[in-house]
Amino acid sequence: MFGQLIATLKKSPKTIVFTEGTDPRILEASARLLSGNFLKPVLVGNPEEIAAAAEDAGFNIRGAEIADPANYPEMDAMVEQMVELRKGKMTPEQCRDALKKGNYFGTMLVKMGMADCLLGGATYSTADTVRPALQLVKTKKGANLVSSCFIMVRGEEMLAMGDCAINISYEDKLDKDGNVKLSAAQQLAEVAVETAKTAKVFGIDPKVAMLSYSTKGSGKGANVDLVRNATAIAKEMAPDVAIDGEMQFDAAVSPVVGQLKFPGSKVAGYANTFIFPEIQSGNIGYKIAQRLGGFDAYGPILQGLNAPINDLSRGCNAEEVYQMSIITAALA
Repeated sequence: MFGQLIATLKKSPKTIVFTEGTDPRILEASARLLSGNFLKPVLVGNPEEIAAAAEDAGFNIRGAEIADPANYPEMDAMVEQMVELRKGKMTPEQCRDALKKGNYFGTMLVKMGMADCLLGGATYSTADTVRPALQLVKTKKGANLVSSCFIMVRGEEMLAMGDCAINISYEDKLDKDGNVKLSAAQQLAEVAVETAKTAKVFGIDPKVAMLSYSTKGSGKGANVDLVRNATAIAKEMAPDVAIDGEMQFDAAVSPVVGQLKFPGSKVAGYANTFIFPEIQSGNIGYKIAQRLGGFDAYGPILQGLNAPINDLSRGCNAEEVYQMSIITAALA
């Protein structure tokens, strides 16, 4: 997978912001990226501290751009644009204060076109990476929510699973008068379509299974209705993508079971893109595949934003930073 992504990036190199520029894992990944000449790191932080950290750890980061929030020449323009983006929710002083932090400063570098994408979270929480993205980069046209997926790899086999990290559950969103402005089913359908798009970036021809404890009406309940309705909406949103449901996991992956329980389905028995009805099953599902199935899990990959911004685990190592950098840039 990574060989193909790197080959694509070499044809059109990108620039990626790292919000934690002094972290040794970030520095090691940056040194490796610089040696490949396909992805330029922008390290956020104090130049002297970054240089000292790199020297102490023995990493050559010559060629990396260093952006210091304390001495950024375009800070006034950045503050002005952030005030406009926040639309009265933050004063200029509050924006200037927020931009002293690497997560907000790095996100504004992407928003202002100074970089193509961003990777954070080596020391920040997921919320501290996602919040500035939602406030500043915002969701892309037509997107109603941010979601996530994992790309699962085992040898030559690749799967996509979503949402496993962002949306806890799907509830109808109401306007001030109590009318439904965005149904739970519409939200889940959007996750399915966005995950299919992400799957395509990584060379997966998506066959999307909308997962449930029911297959084609075998079970009843509100959760079954949610998945069934979301399936119908997703098919309308992406008529060129193979999407089917609701179905149980065995029907999704076993051709024998799939055609027995869901005869005639182009997805049942052959699914490679799995949409979970809420975060609990999604998180459990990808970790079962990872720990018992021997799949490597890459993600969470955020979906629905105007620019690629992704989150690292605070327990990540330098190899994972390097890999997620390539994945993030591939989406730019």
